[in-house]
Amino acid sequence: MPLALKFGQVRWSASWGMTLLTLAAMVSFIELGRWQWHRAAEKRALRAAFNVSSATVGELGAHATGELARYAQIRVHGHYDGEHQFLLDNISYRGRAGYEVLTPLLLDDGRTLLVNRGWLPLTRSRAELPYVGLDLKASLSVTGRVDLLPVAGIALGHAPPPPGPQWPKLTSFPVMDELSTALGARLESRLLLLNADEPLGFARDWQPEGLGPARHVSYAIQWWSFSALALLLYGLLNRRPALP
Repeated sequence: MPLALKFGQVRWSASWGMTLLTLAAMVSFIELGRWQWHRAAEKRALRAAFNVSSATVGELGAHATGELARYAQIRVHGHYDGEHQFLLDNISYRGRAGYEVLTPLLLDDGRTLLVNRGWLPLTRSRAELPYVGLDLKASLSVTGRVDLLPVAGIALGHAPPPPGPQWPKLTSFPVMDELSTALGARLESRLLLLNADEPLGFARDWQPEGLGPARHVSYAIQWWSFSALALLLYGLLNRRPALP
């Protein structure tokens, strides 16, 4: 038996199927809005951490990078392995396609840390990779921010480094274990974003990843608006003229 109400000359009647479908849609839209709202809070926290870390520089020491807060600014000591580098493909910078250059830094204590030295524009062909060589064997101090590898928006963007002796290796949204296997050395779980004032780098204008908090808030409001619209349509589509 359908739900039915009568208001003067208007009769309102809805089937249970439509009622349940509308409720399911409203709950889904509300939950999606809540998820976006929480994402906005996470992004505000990330931006706050990014800004706080700009004020201080600590030494990595014996700590693992995985023990440190994301975007913590640290100083490390070692020498670059310019013969074994990775080019992260499908990375855009100011609307242009290109690569980010990941260079192993052999720390003085024997560990290996990947350093993101910045962005280079796409060459005429991916078969013709840009020159990123480093002919530097001396130990040096390097300062940057602890961060994660970029993550693909869709799984199809993932391409691990190819096997073989060729370097640098072109890769797209790899995981650290894949880079460790290609390099033949265990890598720290996080990488270092080379500070803009450090030498031996390329284009660098590091910002917290992803959409800003305001964009997530707007998406939350959009999902909640869809929930309200579903309720409105539910009411309007089930109005009928009252029977005499």
